[in-house]
Amino acid sequence: MVDFGRVLTAMITPFKEDGSVNYDVAAKLAEHLANNGTDTVVVCGTTGESPTLSWEEEYQLFSVVLEAVAGKALVMAGCGSNSTKEAIAATQKAAKIGVHGALQVVPYYNKPPQEGLYQHFQAIAQASGDLPILLYNVPGRTGQNLSPETVARLAEIKNIVGIKEASGNLDQASEIRRLTPKEFQIYSGDDSLTLPLLAVGAKGVVSVASHIVGNELQQMIQAFNSGKIQVAIDIHLRLFPIFKALFVTANPIPVKKALQLQNWQVGSTRLPLCEADAKVTQKLEVVMKELSLL
Repeated sequence: MVDFGRVLTAMITPFKEDGSVNYDVAAKLAEHLANNGTDTVVVCGTTGESPTLSWEEEYQLFSVVLEAVAGKALVMAGCGSNSTKEAIAATQKAAKIGVHGALQVVPYYNKPPQEGLYQHFQAIAQASGDLPILLYNVPGRTGQNLSPETVARLAEIKNIVGIKEASGNLDQASEIRRLTPKEFQIYSGDDSLTLPLLAVGAKGVVSVASHIVGNELQQMIQAFNSGKIQVAIDIHLRLFPIFKALFVTANPIPVKKALQLQNWQVGSTRLPLCEADAKVTQKLEVVMKELSLL
């Protein structure tokens, strides 16, 4: 089984001034992440603005990031779709490119019932050979929750190895842990809930904050795992303001602004997302200065 580690960074997609993907900056950022606490770079997830990327742009990003982090970190490709056929095609293409795993989001907008969700993920897994699949449950964006019982059924499929659980519901995470084998990996989908989820059996986090505090997140998880609970709590509480500041408006608007404040040339977001306003920028500046990130 592939070990994706403890800190998976949902990487932003840098853009040039003309709106095209800036592959050079993407490579530099991916390498920076791999050198600063990230075990696996997740490319073209929600934070990577996948809804407004073409498949051709996404495939190119997979290749660029794979080359940039070779030997330093793994690469997980966001290949999800609300069309099962499209998700299968994208996942097969990503596997040929050489990614180490695929992130598969709950189908959005069409709101399939639990049996439809099961069949969707089952079909993708079966069509993807041995490529490890990480489920992604984020009902706040998709309009549908992947139930713990359905997750447990899916966990029986060999190459469905875990879940990014972003429901924000600790009871649901506990129930998933109760119903699934110990080797089934649970990752927090919310930075601020990483420590609480570790306490109920999660392995780590698919993080946004790790763009700027990746080493600290690694330290928190390692402290928890080594029994240094108070150290982990102290790190969590110190980082809590940046966890919240990065979600004061729609992700990835704040994290792109945070990177810009650190002089990364990542560009703006693509419409219908927009540039961070003055209030968001000021909030980030205050919190980042408090944490000596500026």
